Amino acid sequence: MADNHGNTPAAWSAVLVSLVGFVVGAVGMSVSPVNWPLFWIGAVIVVAGGPLFLILAKMGLHESSH
Repeated sequence: MADNHGNTPAAWSAVLVSLVGFVVGAVGMSVSPVNWPLFWIGAVIVVAGGPLFLILAKMGLHESSH
């Protein structure tokens, strides 16, 4: 288990991308009538945070030395 408690560039990047996706999806749900394409774009952005984390972790950005 890592000693960095998720405080790495890989973790922060994935969280920020997912946060942007949640905001985009929330805007899509907030407008009247509901903007479904915008909501689904947000959902895709949220899901993209997972592979982004894996890619950045493989690049070595999820190590305690950063």
